[in-house]
Amino acid sequence: MDKEPDHAVHDWLHERIDVLLEDLADWVRVPSVSADPAHERDVTRSARWLRAHLLETGFPEVEEWDTDGLQAVFAHWPAEDADAPTVLVYSHHDVRAAKDQEWQETAPFAPALRQGRMYGRGASDAKGQVLCHVWALRAHLEATGRTAPAVTLKYLIEGEEEIGSPHLADLVRTRADRLAADVVIVSDTMLWSLEEAAVCTGVRGSVGAHLEVRGPRRDVHSGVVAGSAPNPLTEICRLAGTLHDDRGRITLPGFYDTVAPLSDEERRGIAAIPFDTDAWLERTRSRSVQGESGHSVLERVWARPAAEVVTLLGGDPGDPSRGVIPAVASADLTLRLVPDQRADQVVEQLRRWVDERIRDGFEYELTISPTSQDPYATPAGHPALAALEDAMSRTLRRPARRIRNGGGAPAALLAAALHTPVLFYGTGLPEDHWHDSDEKAEVQALLQGAETLARLLADLPGRLRP
Repeated sequence: MDKEPDHAVHDWLHERIDVLLEDLADWVRVPSVSADPAHERDVTRSARWLRAHLLETGFPEVEEWDTDGLQAVFAHWPAEDADAPTVLVYSHHDVRAAKDQEWQETAPFAPALRQGRMYGRGASDAKGQVLCHVWALRAHLEATGRTAPAVTLKYLIEGEEEIGSPHLADLVRTRADRLAADVVIVSDTMLWSLEEAAVCTGVRGSVGAHLEVRGPRRDVHSGVVAGSAPNPLTEICRLAGTLHDDRGRITLPGFYDTVAPLSDEERRGIAAIPFDTDAWLERTRSRSVQGESGHSVLERVWARPAAEVVTLLGGDPGDPSRGVIPAVASADLTLRLVPDQRADQVVEQLRRWVDERIRDGFEYELTISPTSQDPYATPAGHPALAALEDAMSRTLRRPARRIRNGGGAPAALLAAALHTPVLFYGTGLPEDHWHDSDEKAEVQALLQGAETLARLLADLPGRLRP
């Protein structure tokens, strides 16, 4: 070859980016909404699109794996060297529902490329991230002249992540021998910015709960009983108002007992990330900064637990008011966990909190989502993490920092079931509007990600032996 591999990777990707983006647009057109039964066939179509694309890429083995829910795709490409390490890439091909009337740049499943951004549901979360790995593999093969990757490569791309991965644990347990690897890369996370080299080293866990509070035995005309009847909306709002104290700390009993504090080194690392409050508010569209006192914004979203009310329902929302005190009100809660919290312990703390705080005269039911996740942090000294940092540093030509992500991923599940450390590499950005209208992927982030991952594939055999 007449080019250094790094240059060959860069040139191959940039020379073919238009064709690569056409593939992404083609996949985004498939409305693989896992939460809507009406789109069940579309999730199947999405899995089959990916299977065909991976076969065209050169994977000798690609399968659709059925679950009791929606399909996952498994791919396997052995390295030529039998002693090469094995890498398992995890991500998902299902997407969130979209409200067409709220999208301004394009319709959700009519992808559009404008000013270096691909708009469309799933363009960033996570179809763009999946294809970033495929582009990296193709660039790696081109740059090295190999006919097979330098590592044995496996993909597990599931179809139910956006509904909490309800069948992933069983799938991983029953297929553990096929999924065995020396390291897992979870590709469903965010970068800090296009300019900063920053590797994610952990994600928060999550607990989801649905609280239903009952007041009168039926909806009652407020003129008849106002001032004397138990109002479940008032009660559920009162409970929500006591979820945090005046310092922004969560009031569940024992909630902070196992929270691992940040080390001085970690706090210094987070503090070194360039941060501007006005820019953050513009990027996230979050209006103002709230939360736990004594911690910076990035500490709050990456390394501290959180509790949010994400749905509140009662009365006649969207309909003409009947002027009644409703019989039932409900709220959906999401709790974000950090090391060393455990989801099962937090569930019991939440149950105790509701039982102790709800007033007499009301009945309630608390339902816990079966898809809770524990937090996970990559082992700080793992050689694969150092290899990823070096690869990213070469791509962005600056030293790589370490960050975390505020969202969740089934990293703890994969690590425990496969007895394997987990790395994180995603190409999303806080301003990509995941789960919201006008979701987008930055083409530059996809290109930088593919370059980084191609270099990681080449470097891992020298860093990580089975």
